[in-house]
Amino acid sequence: MENTKIGVIGLGGVAQLVHLPNLITLPNVEVSAVAEINRNRLQAISDKFRIKQKFSNYKDLLEKSDVDAVIIATPTSTHKDIAIDCLQAGKDVLVEKPLARTYLEAKQIAEAAKKFKRKLMVGMNLRYRPDTMLLRSFINSNEIGDPFYIKCGWIRKQSSSEKWFTKKEESGGGVIIDLGIHLLDMALWLLGYPEISSVSSNNYHHYTKNVEDTSISCIKCKNSAVINLEVSWSLPVEKDHFYFDVYGTRGSFSSNPFRLYKKVENDYINLTPTLTESPSKLFKKSYLNELKSFIGAIKGLNPIFSPGEEAVYRMKVIEAMYESAKKNHEIKF
Repeated sequence: MENTKIGVIGLGGVAQLVHLPNLITLPNVEVSAVAEINRNRLQAISDKFRIKQKFSNYKDLLEKSDVDAVIIATPTSTHKDIAIDCLQAGKDVLVEKPLARTYLEAKQIAEAAKKFKRKLMVGMNLRYRPDTMLLRSFINSNEIGDPFYIKCGWIRKQSSSEKWFTKKEESGGGVIIDLGIHLLDMALWLLGYPEISSVSSNNYHHYTKNVEDTSISCIKCKNSAVINLEVSWSLPVEKDHFYFDVYGTRGSFSSNPFRLYKKVENDYINLTPTLTESPSKLFKKSYLNELKSFIGAIKGLNPIFSPGEEAVYRMKVIEAMYESAKKNHEIKF
């Protein structure tokens, strides 16, 4: 089988620690070109992973390499221009989350993918955790009835120490964009991406000035489901804390640790399957599964499981969260 040739634009932490190490393990996949404006980093990383074609300008990668698809792992402020250029050049694209800083930018990228008839995927890796995929199968098979309440949170240090990461004009936001977008996506995905009726959020700036470091939100759906979401870089906890609980009309399940309870007559029975892998291994597998899914989509073996259209809707919800926090009242959709 002919190799699928991948180009990686942006060689920061996520490219170095996740994408490149995983890509080189995949059969019939070749990282044939990389682009990075930091020339020292470009040389060091291309040498480490033995990548022959290296460019300091991504446009040269598009013109001079023969890559089939591109992974964009650059600062969020650059996503729109780079993604549209890649799509126009006839490349399928995986963009690290968030797709863009704003709803309008995300919409422009999605419209470009449609115009140039290319595949656009957004890096929502939590969907690809083995336990999350199991949760999705439980909902699809009606194991817990109709899900009506999701309670979720993620408290940990911020994902990057780069200066752009805490500048709203470059990143698009703070902890909502960093962590909240993952939880929002998981919740909406497990609920089947329902229409939203209203959003109410409170943001806090305890240790940051330009972006929020803590956010608490209540998101109501038109099908009566409710999502409670809290994320923080600054709440005082002993260690990183991640939880995701889904309650249905006939049972519930939780992630981290994984638990499944189902109502049988008047009792709730623990039907938790045995999972032998630690949360850290499940997290690492999520990125590998995500890349396998992207490669499969490029080859036409499977659809895009985290498409640009959903990312556009997600950004609309996130903008409402920011608007609610700024105006200090509930935003109706």
